[in-house]
Amino acid sequence: MNREVDVLVVGAGPAGLAAAARLAVGGAGKVEVLDREQRAGGVPRHCAHGGYGTWLHPLTGPAYARLLVDAAQRTGAVVRTGVSVLDWADPARGALALATVGRDGPATIEARAVILATGARERPRAARLVPGTRPAGVYTTGELQQAVHLYGQRIGTRAVIIGAEGVSYSAADTVRAAGAEVVAMVTESDRARTTGLRAQDARLRRRVPLLTGTAVVELLGHGRLSGVRVRHRDGRTAVLACDTVVFTGDFVPENELARRGGLTLAPETSRPGVFAAGTLLHPGESAAEAARAGARVAGTVQGFLNDPCRPAPEAYPAAPSRPSANTPMP
Repeated sequence: MNREVDVLVVGAGPAGLAAAARLAVGGAGKVEVLDREQRAGGVPRHCAHGGYGTWLHPLTGPAYARLLVDAAQRTGAVVRTGVSVLDWADPARGALALATVGRDGPATIEARAVILATGARERPRAARLVPGTRPAGVYTTGELQQAVHLYGQRIGTRAVIIGAEGVSYSAADTVRAAGAEVVAMVTESDRARTTGLRAQDARLRRRVPLLTGTAVVELLGHGRLSGVRVRHRDGRTAVLACDTVVFTGDFVPENELARRGGLTLAPETSRPGVFAAGTLLHPGESAAEAARAGARVAGTVQGFLNDPCRPAPEAYPAAPSRPSANTPMP
C-alpha cells in the first residue's frame, strides 16, 4: 500500500505533535504523524506525576499528552499509532519516502517534507557495562513508569535508584507510588543534579540516602535481583540489599532512522526536506522544551514547502554516504 502526504512526522511525542499541530493549522496540507507505540503522547503519557503544563494550569504527564494529541487532531493532522518506520524507501530515486509496517501491513509513504521527532531513551544496564547476573527486577525509568502506571504491574519491595537527576527523583516517586521503598539513590557525581528543594525533600522528608561519588559495579541474584554491589571512589565497597534497581538518566538519541539515511542531524538536516526536532537533537530536555522546538521547526518546514528550491544552510555539511551495518552506534 502506497500513499502520499505533504508532511510526514515520525514520532508522536511533544515535539512531533506540536510540529504537526502548527503545520496543519498553518495550511501545510496533509500532515500525518506516525508512532510505533499503541498510544500517542510520548514519554509524558506514562509520567503520572505533575510538573507539566503551566504554573496557572498545572497538569500531570498523561493529561499533558492528551492535550497535545487533541490539539494535533483538532487542527486536522492524522495521528497513526502502532506503526513502525523501518527505513528510507528507494533512496536512489531521490524521493522522500519511508517504508513502514503497521496493523494493515507494509506501506510506503511519500512526503514533500519529513520531520524526525523520534526522541531519546535512557541507556540501559547492558549499555552501561554493569557486570553481574541477569536477574529480574532491572529497569530504566521509562520501563518502570510503564510497568507501574500503564500496566499496573508489581515491581518489588526495595529499590535502588541509579542517578540523582530530575528524572531519578521522578523514578523514586514512581517506586513509592508502587508501594515499594527506595533504599538509596546512587550517583558518581559529587551532588544531586536537581533543584535543592527536591533533593532536600527526598533526603529529609522521604529519608532516602544519597550516596555520592559512588558507582554500581555489580548486580547480584539469580532469578530475582537480591542486591547491588557499590564502590565509593575511595575504594570502599558495600552491598545494598534490594529486589529492584532503576537506571536513570544518561539519555541517548533514537537516531537509527537518521543514521540509516546518512543524515547530519540539525533542525534542518543535511538532506533537503528532512528536519529534526525535540530530544532527538537534545536528549534529556523537558517535554515543554521539546514542544517548543517542534513548533519552531514547523515554521522552518512551512518555509521549505513554500520555496523548496531555496539553498540549504551552508552550516550543515552534505550528507555522508550511508553507513554499513557494522558502523557502531553512538
